[in-house]
Amino acid sequence: MGRFIPIVLSLAMLSTSCNQNTRPMPQAKEKSSKVDAKTFVVDPSIAASIHGTIHITGTTPAPVEIDMAMDPGCTLSNSAKNFSQQFVVKQGRLANVYLYVKQGLEGKSFAVPSSPVVLDQRGCRYQPHVLALMAGQSLQVLNDDSTMHNVLAQPNAPSNPQWNESQMPKGAPIEKAFHDPEVMLPIKCNQHPWMKAYVNVAANSFYAISDAQGDFEIKGLPPGEYTIAAVHEALGEQTQQVTLGAKDEKEVDFAYAAPK
Repeated sequence: MGRFIPIVLSLAMLSTSCNQNTRPMPQAKEKSSKVDAKTFVVDPSIAASIHGTIHITGTTPAPVEIDMAMDPGCTLSNSAKNFSQQFVVKQGRLANVYLYVKQGLEGKSFAVPSSPVVLDQRGCRYQPHVLALMAGQSLQVLNDDSTMHNVLAQPNAPSNPQWNESQMPKGAPIEKAFHDPEVMLPIKCNQHPWMKAYVNVAANSFYAISDAQGDFEIKGLPPGEYTIAAVHEALGEQTQQVTLGAKDEKEVDFAYAAPK
């Protein structure tokens, strides 16, 4: 007669709660990326890069001051003047232009960063005004203001989620991810009509946003032939072709004309 050996299973259940008015303590950012056997890895010994400047000619519209008196909470959060950010220009150089590899990396799968990209609401404005992340990467929307916001996103790609969520002052972060690429997807606040940011979702890990001096850099590219696209929220898209050899460092500048 065989011996009967009892097996005991124990389940531990944990529950957590979060006050919607209190932001939870942020977790430490992970340094690793999500990598699997199919992930394409660039050999660093042959990796190439491009850099350049976004120029703009002509007279750009002057920034418009935004009246935030409709919500006293906005002025409590930010005593400084608030100006429109459609054209951020310094000495003929244009900021907030999204640059990415539009063609040349088809069929390759790249590691998705584990850490989120942050879009903050501070002083009743989105910061940064233009940002980018990879498809599958988390977007974390914060509210550092002492007033409520209502965050609205209406992606173009059918597989990407649409959302319209209220966020309490200093409330818990809103976290979303996009499955497919998007270019200049507007993020709005229904509470404050002047608030708008643009989120760009890339299919690969090679993209940049031009800085306050209009400069950008995309590093770590494998050798190959590429179409590089530059996109501005009001001035549209431009493209250039570039061929990169091993360890190449090439300059790729773009020039826009100011609207008449």
